[in-house]
Amino acid sequence: MTRGSRALTALSLLALTAGAAGADAVLEGRTLRFEDGARLLWSRTYPDELGELTGPVTLGESTYLGVGPVVYALGGRGQVRARYDLPGEVTALDAGGGTLRVSTRGEDYTERFTLGDPREGGRVQERVVFPPDPGVTGWLARAAALVPEGNLARAAAEDPTNPFLALREARLAAGRGDNFASLNAVRRSLGGDLPFPAWVELAAGLDAAGFPAAADLALDRARRDAAARGLDPEVSVSRAALFAYGNPSGYVGTLLGQGRLGRAEAWMRYLRELHPRFEGGPALYTRYASLLDAQGRGGEAEEWRQFTRSLRAGTLYNLGAEGPRVVRDALRLVTLALLVSLGAALLTLTLRAWRAQGEDTRPLGGRWASWGRHPLSRARRAVVTYAAFGERLGLVALAAGLLTALAGWQWANTTAARLRAPALNIGTYGGGWFAARLQDLDLRAAPDTALLSGLAAQLDGDAATARARYARAPGNACALNNLGVIAQGRGDLPGARENWRAAFAARPDLAAAAYNLGLPPTTPGTVFQRTYRPGEPRLCYPDDRSLARAVNGDLSVTLARDLRRPLSVLTPGAGGSVRLGWALLAALAGLLGLTLLLLVPRPPGAARLGRPALYRLAALLLPGSGLLEGAWGGVLLLAWGAALAALAPLAGLTRPPAFLDPAQPGVRTVLLALLAGTYGVNLAALVAAEVRHARRRGED
Repeated sequence: MTRGSRALTALSLLALTAGAAGADAVLEGRTLRFEDGARLLWSRTYPDELGELTGPVTLGESTYLGVGPVVYALGGRGQVRARYDLPGEVTALDAGGGTLRVSTRGEDYTERFTLGDPREGGRVQERVVFPPDPGVTGWLARAAALVPEGNLARAAAEDPTNPFLALREARLAAGRGDNFASLNAVRRSLGGDLPFPAWVELAAGLDAAGFPAAADLALDRARRDAAARGLDPEVSVSRAALFAYGNPSGYVGTLLGQGRLGRAEAWMRYLRELHPRFEGGPALYTRYASLLDAQGRGGEAEEWRQFTRSLRAGTLYNLGAEGPRVVRDALRLVTLALLVSLGAALLTLTLRAWRAQGEDTRPLGGRWASWGRHPLSRARRAVVTYAAFGERLGLVALAAGLLTALAGWQWANTTAARLRAPALNIGTYGGGWFAARLQDLDLRAAPDTALLSGLAAQLDGDAATARARYARAPGNACALNNLGVIAQGRGDLPGARENWRAAFAARPDLAAAAYNLGLPPTTPGTVFQRTYRPGEPRLCYPDDRSLARAVNGDLSVTLARDLRRPLSVLTPGAGGSVRLGWALLAALAGLLGLTLLLLVPRPPGAARLGRPALYRLAALLLPGSGLLEGAWGGVLLLAWGAALAALAPLAGLTRPPAFLDPAQPGVRTVLLALLAGTYGVNLAALVAAEVRHARRRGED
């Protein structure tokens, strides 16, 4: 290029820039036009699939346009100077006061953010928490996919902030055999700032295109961006949220299905470090360990199994991710066992009292008609009143156990459903979407609720609100630890250490307090903190037991509430069952009736009960039902009922519990042995009872 042509080009650019300084940005339909009077400087059209357009607004040297959930800062020649990723569709841009304020709209909430200088990149001053919405988190990839192949080079030049355009260029260049152009496009795809869901999606694309090193770099940047946004390994992630965050678990499944165990290892490390408690994690960890075993890598496989077992700590009763389901299945088994035991006991007592009851009710009008003629006298002659006090007490104990088991079953159902609430399973707390969803849970006014809401405020940067909420959880070790983090943030290191020491004294197993005091705990959360948030104090996150108390209370709280308001069991809320509610009401009524019958004296006919043949047969066939007068009779009856309830799935009567499958030979053998043992002990006890009965008759 000659000196004259260079001068001419410089003058042209200067004129264009000068014209752009006084130009106007106009939005006509879906086309943004930049005009200098009657002269069109440039224009750009945005497809309908990208969402609503908001603006344009000019501030300083940049023109801002909201496109769906992002805001573009455009220069005078149409170049993209910065892109701001936001958690919802942009609804308003306000440049008043010399700063640009953005409003975004969620399903039933709005948020406001302040955008930073575009020369510093697309920085949003406030914390941005992305909802588990693929329409928001996958917007960049969708925008790149809409560009026709013929316009790809131009679109990539106009918007260098979208790495998925460069990824498409890399694939096309690789298909042509142009390795230099392909690698150059890959380098450009890694050159910008992205939210972590986009980094994960980009990593999957790079991996599939044959650039594993670039994919590993994208995954590392995803971890760092997620850490900066407050995501933490201690918070569970649902399958839906993980899908919106780039679907790393789905890509791992694809890699394992293809036998690419080497590449799957990098993605498994990503999940283990950032989202170890994701929904379906234990199953994927087990599958991965089995594949390692098949390759002769038993040590690595056992390490993954040990890691899976370590995740049970802090879950509901330390049972792991399936804890609520295990508790529900256990209580369902206990309920069936108690129901069978109570039915067997009532049947046996009825057969013993049947003849005496008939003789006693004949003067009153008969066994059934007497209820209408002499209800009080007939109530005194109920089957249960013929039993001895010890037998009645055993019936009351069985009924109380049945009521408790039913209440526990309902509690497990509702707790499991509420622990799966979307607000509690996005990898972090806070943000507008979280706050809107949290209101739907109707949390209890309890210290654990104050801890959860205070932590959300602290993550959002509102320390004053967080302290006020933590004050409603006095003595809570987790809240004390987080108050220490607030104290350190305002420069009060002695106060911070005092709070951490108090938290550690209250709960010596609290890893966050130990980490802040300089001890070396090695939980997933502390390892992540040390690696990706070095130098920052560790926040304490509520575990599953704390969350269960916040969303539903302990079983004792649920049982007390049901006893105070019995009709509330008919509207159990999310996860509850109306049929279980009716069963609870019936069990409560039965318990009250049996308790009242404890006070009724035995009728005169109780002295001639004897041991009828049908009673003896029932006592023989239903172990423990004829021995209720002694404490061991109730134990034998419960053991028999539990064995039958556990074997019921073999006959197709019930579903097997998650922790006990009678179809397995070992389990079936143990259960059958238990059942046979109850019959053996019962036979010996009945023979002894018959000998005593015969001896008493001989003495009489």
